[in-house]
Amino acid sequence: MVKLNTDMKEAFSKMKVFPVATASRDGTPNVVPLGVVELIDDETIWITDNFMNKSISNLRTNPKIAIFIWGPEIKGCFQIKGVTSIRTSGKEYDEMKAKLNIKNPALPARSLIIVKITEVYECKPGPTAGTKLL
Repeated sequence: MVKLNTDMKEAFSKMKVFPVATASRDGTPNVVPLGVVELIDDETIWITDNFMNKSISNLRTNPKIAIFIWGPEIKGCFQIKGVTSIRTSGKEYDEMKAKLNIKNPALPARSLIIVKITEVYECKPGPTAGTKLL
């Protein structure tokens, strides 16, 4: 696994909505805007599944994920790639659900998607576009 650096963590913290991409087993892509995404540590992201259908189905057959970090208040942009595991019970799931219940108890918190970061890529236009950063 790789660890996000300070600049990447700062950019991550400024995001309000995260474009998150998955793909089915046969490679059919799916991208969704998600708001309940949290950087747990330098190499782990938690995503709360409230209403995901295609994405969660994709992750059950293909655990790879990509998250795009960009916005007007963020310098540059980058793409995080990772491998996921899904929890519907247990300590981590309970912790996520408790945090969500404080913020918005109406959300169902159907599952917790744990992302272990494996790679980070540059995505701003120019000669370094697509360069592996981590």
